Order: sequence, then structure tokens, then C-alpha cells
Amino acid sequence: MISLERRHGRPLRIGHRGAAALAPENTIRSFRLAVEAGVDLVELDVLALDGGELVVAHSRDLYEVSHGAARGTLRGRTLDELRADCPELPTLDEALAFFAGEAVDVGVHADLKSPDASFALVGALTRFGLAERTVVSSTNVGVLRELAGAGSGVRTALTFPRTIGISEDGRLAPAVRVGLKALRAAVPALTGPLLRGARASVLSLHRSVVSAAAVRAAHGRGAAVIAWTVDDEGELARIVAAGVDAVVTNDPAIFASTLQP
Repeated sequence: MISLERRHGRPLRIGHRGAAALAPENTIRSFRLAVEAGVDLVELDVLALDGGELVVAHSRDLYEVSHGAARGTLRGRTLDELRADCPELPTLDEALAFFAGEAVDVGVHADLKSPDASFALVGALTRFGLAERTVVSSTNVGVLRELAGAGSGVRTALTFPRTIGISEDGRLAPAVRVGLKALRAAVPALTGPLLRGARASVLSLHRSVVSAAAVRAAHGRGAAVIAWTVDDEGELARIVAAGVDAVVTNDPAIFASTLQP
């Protein structure tokens, strides 16, 4: 099973959707650039199309998946139809083939966007010999419990908080900052129930709620901590000082001036 322990005194480096700051996210091109930049793991999103095919995509928003080339939704569209607008959209098998054949020393962080596809994902990881190199993350507690009890060999990570539209900018910024401060203070006490409820061995925390106390609480329960998504060097320094085990970033170059290789 993949180790998420710090290496050489530094947290592991995880490329967000590959290297999303350097190439179109969730593409083989982005994965390759992340590997060339020296990441320890590559994070990718796993989504099931209506026909059952598993693809590497963050949402059903066609504008996002096509990297701005088209508008609409993935719903009701076949893989062949999508490829017309999204020529770089990889199937899950194509992505896993890259890690099995080319990026053989890099771990996989699979963020499951379609809960019903959990066992199909594990089956694909097993076929490519990647189960023990993979962390599967989700906000869905039930899915994580099922995977933990299935003996698949993958590690499971609970993503917290569930809401991903967290922004500390804009008109509502003052209220958001107050809410995040309160949530950050509560996370250490929530850590035990969260991990037990999901039967997860990893806690994946949004950067805004990471604290040294939360990391200590998770470590006290034998769980690793991943922080997402960190693109600011000052924030990275705070996150690293808190003791997290891994950091997700859009630009792996951020580590160069902050952490030893």
C-alpha cells in the first residue's frame, strides 16, 4: 500500500490534475509535465459518463472539460461525441496506462467524482497493477467505507470540507474568512469522527482549514494528512510548518523555493 509519509523531511508533492498551471488539466500532457517536474503523486479526477465509460474529468461542465472550446454538458453524450470537442479527454484506462508504462515511480491520487463507479475504478486500478500505488479520495463517506471493507489494496482519503467552491475573495470574503476560521478551529475535534465514519486512513483537507492541531489529531489516529490546493508560497510555508504529509498544487514549481528536493 502506498506510503504517504514525508520524505527527507518534506511533504510529498502532488500535482493537481497533473500540472494544471502548465498544461490543460486532467490530460496526459498535464500528467507528463507534472512527472517531469518531480512530483511524488499525480492527482486526477474520475467521472462516469452516462454510458458507463470512466473518463478523467472534474465535472460534467463541457466548458471545463473542453478547456474552453465548447459549452454545454457531458450528460447524454457518448465518448466519441465528446472527443470532437475534447480531443485530449483521456479515458481512465488511457490515464492508467500512462502510469503503468511511463510514470512507473509516481503514485496516483484518484479523486472519485462518480460514487457509483467506485468498484469499477478499483477494478481498473487492479488490472493495471496500480491498486497499491493509489489513494482514492471522495467526500462520500459510504463509498469510502465500502472500499475500506473490500480489501482492494487502495488507500482511501476523506475529502473535507465537502463544499469545493471555497473562496476568500470577493464581496463575501469577510464572512467567508470568519466561517473558515471557525471551521479550522473545529477540525481537530472533528478529525476522529470523520476518519472513523469513513474508515479512511487519510484526511484530505482544504488548505484553509489546515492547522498543526488538526495534523496532530490525524496523526494520533494513524492517518496521513493531504492539504489541497496550495499555489501561494506563503501559504505553502504555513501548511508545511503545520506538519502535513502531502501538498496538492497546480504548479509543482512552487516547491522549488520552499522545500528541499
